[in-house]
Amino acid sequence: MSRIRVVVVDDSVVVRRIVSDVLAADRRIEVVGVAANGRLAQSKVAQLQPDLVTMDIEMPEMNGIEAVAALRAAGHRMPIVMFSTLTERGAIATLDALAAGATDYVTKPAGQGSVHEALARVAHDLVPRIVALVPRDTEPAVGPDHGAALHAAATPAGPARPGALRRPLGTAPGVAPGTAPGHAPVPARVSAPPQPAPHPVRLVVVGSSTGGPEALSRLVRGFVEPPPVPVLVVQHMPPVFTRQLAARLDRLGPATVVEAGDDEPLLPGHVYIAPGDRHLVVDARTGMLRTALSDAPPINFCRPAADVLFRSAVRAVRGEILAVVLTGMGADGRGGCAEVVDAGGTVVVQDQASSVVWGMPGAVAAAGLAHRVVPLDDIPGVLHDILVPRPAQPTGAPR
Repeated sequence: MSRIRVVVVDDSVVVRRIVSDVLAADRRIEVVGVAANGRLAQSKVAQLQPDLVTMDIEMPEMNGIEAVAALRAAGHRMPIVMFSTLTERGAIATLDALAAGATDYVTKPAGQGSVHEALARVAHDLVPRIVALVPRDTEPAVGPDHGAALHAAATPAGPARPGALRRPLGTAPGVAPGTAPGHAPVPARVSAPPQPAPHPVRLVVVGSSTGGPEALSRLVRGFVEPPPVPVLVVQHMPPVFTRQLAARLDRLGPATVVEAGDDEPLLPGHVYIAPGDRHLVVDARTGMLRTALSDAPPINFCRPAADVLFRSAVRAVRGEILAVVLTGMGADGRGGCAEVVDAGGTVVVQDQASSVVWGMPGAVAAAGLAHRVVPLDDIPGVLHDILVPRPAQPTGAPR
């Protein structure tokens, strides 16, 4: 069966060797080349035409951000996964790389006992991304079991548990597909849900993961005016990264974008990004919608998790809610969307053609929970039409 051909780019000989060895231990992946900097990577990619590139950020001669931009300018469209650090500088550089055309990233863990342990941890994050970004009809892997670490880069909660490789993506150990830990299975729906009766929308909730930073940039940039209701976003990212993401998004459009704090009033025209490693919850106990942050266990291997946000929003406003699921691996958001639909709310998901990975939106659509499945660039207009409906015309009035 066809294996996924990868080029590893890193200025460290030790890192290149360890990453190559770990990836080569998986039968689905073949490391076809290595490069010590971004300039050498250009010729390697042109020569080998890999399916995917892993790219360090800080390298001599040509760093990872410059290399990504050069590869995209040369017409190369294969996924590029960056190696980053959990620092302010690393977050800024990673977002720069994503803006330049990188597809995703994994974080280099700090405080590991050895280089081998650190890179093994990275491999747990990296392999599922490679498999998701370059689908293949491949035979099962041997060696390390990487499946459970699907969202570990966004959830610094320790190494993934073994035994996840043969589970469908987005499920937990011992949990049936369509089930979030602590919740009943989400029933499969054979058709799209019925259209909800017309009613006001008080909240918009958004979930995204792989490819999400760019998708959120296009969403925020597409707003023609500040949204008339609060918008809350879960993007699977670690701490520090979400603060930098919010700052970047704030510069792109008319909405005010902030990283959500605890116990803040939810205001129209504002977009609230869930902070890394904290669940974002809507709290309506005082009669006013406010934020709440939670350290509850990860759901779908994620903290923050879209399911947590979506379910809390349903508890707060019932069906007066619009849920949006953008590109991302796994199935986070599917359980929450089921509750949104059952409460009478509306669900919009990004279509497959415009998604980097059609995992999260695809899971919602496959469960029959999506009222609309639309290209990314059409979503701002769809939201505007739902949030600001046109006034009804008098009977007999010309259209």
